[in-house]
Formats: sequence, structure tokens, C-alpha cells
Amino acid sequence: MAAVLSQLAAPWTDETSVFGRDMLACLADKPHAISPKYFYDAHGSQLFDRICELPEYYVTRTELAIFRRHIYPMAALIGPEAEVIEFGAGSLLKARLLLDVLEAPRGFVAIDISGEHLNAACTDLRRSYPALTVTPVVADFTHPENLPLWHSTTGRRVGFFPGSTIGNFSMPEATRFLVAAARLLRGGGLLIGVDLVKDPALLHAAYNDAAGVTAAFNRNLLVRANRELGCDFQIDAFRHYAFYHPAQQRIEMHLVSATAQQVSLNGDRFALAPGESIHTESSQKYTVDGFRALATACGFLPRATWCDEAGLFSLHWLESPDPAL
Repeated sequence: MAAVLSQLAAPWTDETSVFGRDMLACLADKPHAISPKYFYDAHGSQLFDRICELPEYYVTRTELAIFRRHIYPMAALIGPEAEVIEFGAGSLLKARLLLDVLEAPRGFVAIDISGEHLNAACTDLRRSYPALTVTPVVADFTHPENLPLWHSTTGRRVGFFPGSTIGNFSMPEATRFLVAAARLLRGGGLLIGVDLVKDPALLHAAYNDAAGVTAAFNRNLLVRANRELGCDFQIDAFRHYAFYHPAQQRIEMHLVSATAQQVSLNGDRFALAPGESIHTESSQKYTVDGFRALATACGFLPRATWCDEAGLFSLHWLESPDPAL
């Protein structure tokens, strides 16, 4: 593996070299797997916004309904003069609901890996809230310990992490994120969305929509690799495959090669056999008690949980106590 990674080509930019290294590791290792963060170039972010509007995708409309029903108690727990930090900012639709009711927020920091999409969303946000300091940070939000925010002192820090993106993390990754977030947000807290265990039929429909938008979103990772890294994936020869693991309580999403093919990357060639897959995403589902126990183990104090009546989705307010106080 080290020999393969040492052959990185100079033409790759700093931004694409990380993607390139991870794609090299994905193709060289078996089983093949890569982080879902690489879905989110500008086109991938647009496709995900379309997914959020699909009739099968319950997550966004359910979470929005919880927000609209309970937004004032949430704002009261967050308190006045907070500096809000959104991890994986996306379109900022849910952030607007929160900002509309918060008392004198001192600033809003939006963190996302897709710079073009993030900057456009922040430009629109500034127009709506001209008195608010809006700061876009193009970075990998999955590693809060590396974010350039440690020395910020503009206000009480409050993390905002809607949409159940925490489910895309493995348990070790979720633990590492929450531990780092608790340190970053010390003296404040985290408002986080968490998808719940439910009927597998609902989950299957949500990740295999009739319009094929999720399939296009999945394949866009390979489109991006061809464009940015010079790969030659045969895009039409990959099948979108998503299924629920009952024992592990998670959705897995794969791209399955329908034919034998050779993929080039940075001067190396990798063989994919018919039926061989690239694991592109996992989406962990939690119980309310299970997630609260995880948050507690990572340094948070769970204070409030809100769910929809059907028990599909949950929002949690987690305090991060300051030991100095």
C-alpha cells in the first residue's frame, strides 16, 4: 500500500490529493470502501438537496416538523449571544429556522467540505441576516479537533449538526467526533439530529427512490473521480445497491460493478470483477437511549430529546459542561 501511495502525481492539487489518496487506498484494499464525504462536490450537494425533497426520504420533512414544533424550547436551552457552529452546513435551511428565534446570536460559522456550495449558501444567508457575522469554513468537519476555531472567543459556542449525518460515521468515528465536539463546545452544547431504528421497508424505500436520484448521487462519486483524479470508471457499468443490516442497525450503500473492468488512477491499474463493490456509505440508526448513552460516554450531558409522533427521528440537546465553572 505504501508503494502505491508514494506514486502520487504532482498535477494533483492540495484539495484533490486527499481525495486521490483515499481513492487509491479504496481501490488497493479489499473490500473496497471510501468515505461518503466525497459525494459532496457542487453537483453532489445539489443532488442531495433533491434527495431531501423526495417523497420516500422521510428524514428532512420529519426533522423540519420537529424543529417547527419545538424550536422555541430549543432556542431557550441554547440561550442568548451564542456563536453557532454548523457541522456539514449544506443548504442552511434548518439554520435559518434556528437563527430566526435565537436571542442576539453573536455569529454563525458554517463548515462544509464543498466550498462552492457552502459559499453560495453563506452569501444568501448574509442577505437575510445582514447584522449577523457569517463565516464559511471549507474544511472536513468530521475532525473538529483540526478546525481553525479553537481560539475563537466571540461567544458561547453551540454546535448545530442536523440531518443525522452522525449516522454516516462508524461507531469509533462517531465516538471520536463527539469527544472532539464536546471539547470544542465546552461551556455550550450541541443540537444534533439522529435517525432512529424503524421498519426496514421505510429505510429501503428512502435509499432506493423510484426517481433514481439516490442512485445518481451515489454514482456521482465516480463521476467526480473521473473528472478530478483522471480515473476511467465505466459509470454506466455500476449499479446502485442499498440495503439494511438488521443486526448492525444500519443502511449500507454500495456501487456494484456489473462487468469486469480495469480502473486507472495515477499510473496504476486496478481490476474490478463482476459483482465487486465499492462501499460508499453507511447510515447508522440509533435508539434514543442508545444515543444518549453514547453522548454521555463522550463527555456530554443529554438534557432534552424531541421526537416525531411516529418515532422516526430525534433531535437532542447535549450540554458540554465547562469544568472550570
